[in-house]
Parts: sequence; C-alpha cells; structure tokens
Amino acid sequence: MNEIKLPRDAATPSDSASGYRSFLYRQLPYIVVLVLAISGVAYTNISHQPLVGYWEFLTLAMAIVCVVTEWAKVDDRQARWQLILKQALQWGAILVAMNIMLLAGVQQFMPAPATSLVLLMLLALGTFLAGLNLSSLQISFLGVAMAVAVPAIAWLKQFTLFLLLGAVLLVGLGLTFWPRRQGDERAARPGGVQ
Repeated sequence: MNEIKLPRDAATPSDSASGYRSFLYRQLPYIVVLVLAISGVAYTNISHQPLVGYWEFLTLAMAIVCVVTEWAKVDDRQARWQLILKQALQWGAILVAMNIMLLAGVQQFMPAPATSLVLLMLLALGTFLAGLNLSSLQISFLGVAMAVAVPAIAWLKQFTLFLLLGAVLLVGLGLTFWPRRQGDERAARPGGVQ
C-alpha cells in the first residue's frame, strides 16, 4: 500500500514543549536566586530578626551563578581565571559592605526588617553591576528585579494591613445585614410564621 506522507511542521507540540523546558532550565538559576532573596526578606519581616548567614550564603550563591552561567562563553584558561578573579573581588566587596551594615554600631540605627531590605538592596546592586560587567541581560534584569522588590515588599506590608482592615469591614457589614435580611424574609411570609 502507498502511504500518504504529510509534511511535518518545523515546530511540533513536543518540540515547543521541549524548547520551553530548555528555556526554563536555562533561567532556573536566576529564578531560584530571586525566590530565595524575596523569601529571605519575607522571613525577616515576619520574624523581625536579620538572617546574617542567609544573606552571605545568597551572595556567594549569586557569585557562583555569575561564574557558572558565563563559563561556557569564555574560551581560554586565562579568561576563565580572569572571570573568577573579577567575580570574587566584586562579590567580596559586596560581602564587606553587608558586614559593615551588620556591625553592632550600625544595627542600633535600623530595625531588623530594614536591615534585610538594605542587604537585599546591596545584593541587587551587586547583581546588577555583575550583569553589566559580564554583559548579561539576565543577570542585570535579576538585579533590577531584586531592587524593585525592596519598595514592593515595604508597600506590600502596608497594603496587606489595608486589605485586612477592608476584609474585616466587609465581614462586619455582612454580619450586620445578614440577620436582618433573614428577619425581613420571615416577616414577609404570610402570617409571619416560620
């Protein structure tokens, strides 16, 4: 029998799904760092205690992400050592700045949630500068996203209180008018009998 062969599209559904997974896999380090940074600020805002070791770990993790994601773009051994040295110096400077902010003399001027926001802003600045240095749009965008998260988290804390008060108001109004509505229905029935 003769089989009729149909032309295959260049992008089949399985190819597009595979391409999407590949894209997500390449973006995974950036997503993980962003989620960890925002989670650290959220935890600090809830517990009211700065997570000193957490921010240092996240800074070192970001330095590793910068080196690993750019490693394949560098061909020779000397350029790779230069990449490692530049990133080590840059992230070392960020760690020094973070530790200055965590000194007891500086800490007495800031509450714990403010400390975590300052540390996130230093991490965001370091990430953005690393992206510029490495000519990496993803790393620069990650730095911008972290920097935007700082005022967003402060705003969200105030907005959450506003939403909570609004929800309490709506529940109170609902409870106030709910029994009257049922009482009006009973009175509207013939004879007022239940």
